[in-house]
Amino acid sequence: MTINQYAKNHPRVLDGALVALLLLAISGPAALNSNLPGTDNLGWWSAIPLAVAGSLALLWRRRHPRAVVVVAALSAAVAGGIGFLVTPVLLGPVMVALYELAVQVPGRTTRRYYLGATTSIAAAGLYGGLGGYPWPLQLLDPVLFLLLPVALAESTRLRHDHLAATRTRAEYAERTRETEARHRVAEERIRFARELHDVVAHHLALANAQAGTAAYLARTRPDQVERILSDLTGTTSAALRELKATVGLLRQPGEDSSPTEPTPGLGQLAELTAGFTSAGLGVEVTVEGAARPLSPGVDLTAFRIVQEALTNVTKHTSAPTASVRLSYGDDRLTITVTNPMSGSPLGEGFGLVGMRERAQSAGGRFEAGPRPEGAFTVTTELPIRP
Repeated sequence: MTINQYAKNHPRVLDGALVALLLLAISGPAALNSNLPGTDNLGWWSAIPLAVAGSLALLWRRRHPRAVVVVAALSAAVAGGIGFLVTPVLLGPVMVALYELAVQVPGRTTRRYYLGATTSIAAAGLYGGLGGYPWPLQLLDPVLFLLLPVALAESTRLRHDHLAATRTRAEYAERTRETEARHRVAEERIRFARELHDVVAHHLALANAQAGTAAYLARTRPDQVERILSDLTGTTSAALRELKATVGLLRQPGEDSSPTEPTPGLGQLAELTAGFTSAGLGVEVTVEGAARPLSPGVDLTAFRIVQEALTNVTKHTSAPTASVRLSYGDDRLTITVTNPMSGSPLGEGFGLVGMRERAQSAGGRFEAGPRPEGAFTVTTELPIRP
């Protein structure tokens, strides 16, 4: 157990030792001080009651710091007034009491008590030592030595405040780190959920449409079934490849099965529309303005939004056609996917929610809804450079 721990666990023992030490320290010099020239042979015992009063008062300094300062200062002032030299030892109880007051009640209150104690002790010392002691000693000792505990207490308080602020900042940083980590995990989960939704929903919807088309053609035009089934095989293979690449992102870096497939983008738009064409949805693609290279994130976002919008057309409407318009501006790419209002264009699920989240995460805007002319339009604006 350290000294600090022992002092915290046994404060009364520490206070008793402090009082005893101060009584011993004051009594010895008082005996010598009583025989100095000009003191009229003060009896050494005359300082004992004052020392006892000032020192014993320190036992209550934690609960009543103001009263203890007053008692200790009066004891020292009386001692100085009857002729004792005001020394740092005589001021010991007052210094301890002022330190406790400055720790508990810093600021204006401590300054007032310091000025009151200093003034009363210095005035009493000057009065009692007119015949024998140099006046600077009687004046400067109270001023300087009583200022010491006040300054020390202020320094201690500032250090404690600094340590408390440091602990608070550390705790806040730890909480912030944990919150940020949870937030990033949630964002990653949402991102992977969007990817899996887009991959699975698109390919399954396309495969379902192709299978339905093949079943219909098997009865009416069997010569075209083989081509549709070949396209269906390509759709399911593409679904497996994209699903493997997406799940592979969950692996740790450096694992042998990390994905090597390129990230989808508008460069694969022709393959995407060809798949929908084989499922019976005619897609017309129009490009306005000069095509410009996109950042990988924006390119993937644009591709996924077109993919999900066309998938919604296949799943929720019976429209035979849809149009995709890519309009390149100075710093924005506007994507518009339009289909005739047929069936339920909004559908149910997370398609529109996912498209809106993708657009916003890339710094763009997203709108979807019916138009007065009888069409359902999905419009997305994306920054060409994030």
